[in-house]
Amino acid sequence: MKKLFLPLFLFTLLLILGACNSESTTEETESATADQSSETITYESESGPIEVPADPQRVVMLSSYAGDAISLDVPLVGVTSWAKNNPRFEEELADVEEVAETDLEKIIELEPDLIIGASTTTNIDKLSEIAPTVTYTYNNVGYLEQHLEIGKVLNKEEEAQAWITDFQERAQQAGEEIRAEIGEDTTVSVIENFDKQIYVFGDNWGRGTEILYQEMKLKMPAKVEEMALADGYYMLSQEVLPEYMGDYVIFSKDSTQDNSFQETDLYQNTPAAQNGQIFEADAKEFYFNDPISLEYQLEFFIENFLGQ
Repeated sequence: MKKLFLPLFLFTLLLILGACNSESTTEETESATADQSSETITYESESGPIEVPADPQRVVMLSSYAGDAISLDVPLVGVTSWAKNNPRFEEELADVEEVAETDLEKIIELEPDLIIGASTTTNIDKLSEIAPTVTYTYNNVGYLEQHLEIGKVLNKEEEAQAWITDFQERAQQAGEEIRAEIGEDTTVSVIENFDKQIYVFGDNWGRGTEILYQEMKLKMPAKVEEMALADGYYMLSQEVLPEYMGDYVIFSKDSTQDNSFQETDLYQNTPAAQNGQIFEADAKEFYFNDPISLEYQLEFFIENFLGQ
C-alpha cells in the first residue's frame, strides 16, 4: 500500500508545482506586458516636450496621417472621415471607428493611449485630458520630414527613415526616366475640381505634387508657378483654365463632383486633351502624402508616363 501511495503523492506534488510555476510565468508575462505598455518616451513636439507611450496600441488620428501610422504598423482605433473614405486604407481601417475632433465622448470610449491631430484641431485641451495629444501644422516641415516626425512620436523613427531613403531613390530614378521620355522642358500640372471650383496645385499639397516636382524635377507651367507655388494651391475659373494646363495634366477627379467642364470646347481644345495627355486619378486616393498614398501615386505616374 505504501509503495502505491508514494508514487501517487509525488505525481500530485509535481502537478501542484507545475501549476504554480505556470501561474507564476503567466503573472510575470502579464506584468512585463503591463510594464511595457506603461513605458513612455519624451517627444519634442511643436508645442514643447510631451510624454507619449513608447509602444502605442490605441491611437486616435484626427489629422491626415493615418497612412503614416498604417505604414508603420501602429494600431489605430479612431480616424477621421477623410481617412475612412480613402479606398487605399479600406482594408486596414475596416474595424476602426470614424470620429471627429468634436466627438469627445466617443473618443473617451475608444480609450486611446495617444491622440494625433492638427494645429487647427479644436478641443485640444480637452483631448489632452483623455490621452497625450500631439498636433502638427500642415506643411510646417517637408512631406518626408513629416513622416519622420510621425515615426518619432510613434517610436518608429528607424523604420520611417528607412522607407524615406528607399522611396526617394525610387522616385528620383523614375523622374530621370520620365524626363528622358517626355523631355526636360515638358510641363506638368495637377488640377482638381471641388464644389464647382477648379484648383491647381504647387509642389507641396498632396495629389502627387511632391513626387512630380520635388523628387522627379518635372516642370510646372509658368502660370502655375506664379500663382500656386507660394500657397500650395490656387483657385481659378473655367475660363482661364487653359493657361494653367501643362503639356501633361494630372486630374485628381472626384466622380461625385460636377465635372461637366470636361465637355467644353475650352477644355477639349487644350494641347493636353488633344494629345491624350490628361491622366485621371481618383481624388479620394490622391489627396494625401503619407507613404501608402505616395507609393500609389508613384506607381500611377510610372504607369501613365512610361507605360510600365
